Amino acid sequence: MSTDTDAAAPGVPDRTQPGERGFTRIADRVVAKIAARAAREAIAPLPRNTKAPHTTVNVRPRATGPMEDSPFGTARVRVVLELEYPGDIGARCAAVRRRVTERVGTLANMEVPEVVVEVERLRLPGEHQGRTV
Repeated sequence: MSTDTDAAAPGVPDRTQPGERGFTRIADRVVAKIAARAAREAIAPLPRNTKAPHTTVNVRPRATGPMEDSPFGTARVRVVLELEYPGDIGARCAAVRRRVTERVGTLANMEVPEVVVEVERLRLPGEHQGRTV
């Protein structure tokens, strides 16, 4: 008679290790903070008297089912920022998109199919807070 200790008896649930079962959900505000930090990194150094980038995020959980190494969900990100003028606005926005996609993907294990970058203000170097271009 042979006994197989690894096989579960009929009708007995699978005994998965505690660290391998459960569900992970990352809050929208956490993803928004990751995205805002990534946007700051992409346009660093921040010009003086400029507001830090503001982000809003819409997170959708991943589809249910056993998918190894699949992302936790998808995050659609909107970043609102101020930039100094003159400068290559398109290149700076592309850098923000790339950095946000990379950091959210790495730190939150989420797909980022869309990063909308909205330039709210352009500032001349040395301008005060109230005056914009």
